[in-house]
Amino acid sequence: MGLVPLGLPAWAAKERTAVQVWKDPNCGCCKDWVVHLEQAGFKVTVQQTGNADARKRLGMPDALGSCHTAEVAGYAIEGHVPAKEIQRLLREKPKALGLAVPGMPVGSPGMDGAIYQGRKDPYDVLLVAKGGATSIYQSYR
Repeated sequence: MGLVPLGLPAWAAKERTAVQVWKDPNCGCCKDWVVHLEQAGFKVTVQQTGNADARKRLGMPDALGSCHTAEVAGYAIEGHVPAKEIQRLLREKPKALGLAVPGMPVGSPGMDGAIYQGRKDPYDVLLVAKGGATSIYQSYR
């Protein structure tokens, strides 16, 4: 006779951090970035409406734009930001607008599929101040 495992009560389950994402419904790299976040433990809700309005509403400068915009715990996230940098942001809680990876650098999460044959371009994750000034939060080389 085998044992049947019992599920954890709802109060014991670890709550996943919610992330709201705005993206174009036809963008495959955005879908891959969402999967990257989900695999890192985030609970992602996607709006298939494009991201220009969300970027503007969140105050992210257009010059830092990418193909998707997200919001997590009051921070704006622009582009292919690695989940571990978002987790770091949430731990450190700097006074900032959020993080950005401008453009779509090959090798960043979501831009790392088989089609790129392992290519990895260098890129920086930028910490974006509320006025729009940036500093390098993490470099990927």
